[in-house]
Amino acid sequence: MSFWEKLVNAIGNTAGNALSAVVEAIRTVFEGDPETRRKVAFSVAIIALSAKMAKADGIVSEKEVEAFREIFEFPQDQAKNVARLYNLARQDVAGYEAYAERLSTLCITCAANCTVLEDVLDGLFHIAKADGLIHENELNFLSHIGEIFQMSETRFEQIAARHVSAGGDPYKVLGVSPSDDFPTIRRRYRGLVSEHHPDRLISRGVPKEFHVIANERMAALNAAYAAIEKERRAA
Repeated sequence: MSFWEKLVNAIGNTAGNALSAVVEAIRTVFEGDPETRRKVAFSVAIIALSAKMAKADGIVSEKEVEAFREIFEFPQDQAKNVARLYNLARQDVAGYEAYAERLSTLCITCAANCTVLEDVLDGLFHIAKADGLIHENELNFLSHIGEIFQMSETRFEQIAARHVSAGGDPYKVLGVSPSDDFPTIRRRYRGLVSEHHPDRLISRGVPKEFHVIANERMAALNAAYAAIEKERRAA
């Protein structure tokens, strides 16, 4: 039996309090398997909050569905189980705030600016921008999720800068200031590259499919650093 089947069977049929059932199932069904528990918790966070985000602009576009599949690949024979979780989250009486709060408690490294929760936010941004535009309501949704995840305003702006527009403020992307000297900026850049290396994601329990986002993130960091380096050389 796949872990999706185990999870769905543990939840039952009700949508009214799906959140409590999902969280309890993750805590108990995978109690003796911390690696699978981390993967399931991360995946469910993406599924559930994606479902809630779909309500933010009122439309679930085909491109958003494709973006979801890019970062969350699952066996075709498990499509019904994943769809069931998505629909339960969408229909649940609990709001997205409750989902974000409860799902964040499943993160064993949960703290201010938690890297695992940053991975979840990156995934949600990737889906939100898939149709070419992040709707204002979606951005407000993501900003509030960041607050619930205890992301500092600076950290959230750094995450958003990687997604909101190509060629955005490179200093925001790296989380540095134009007044910083170049050695400081270089150290910050190298630290971010190390922090977001694919091997680090694997150790955090992020599914391998999420490396699409990791590559996108690294490209944004590299482009920002190159832009600043070019600017400083020209000065």
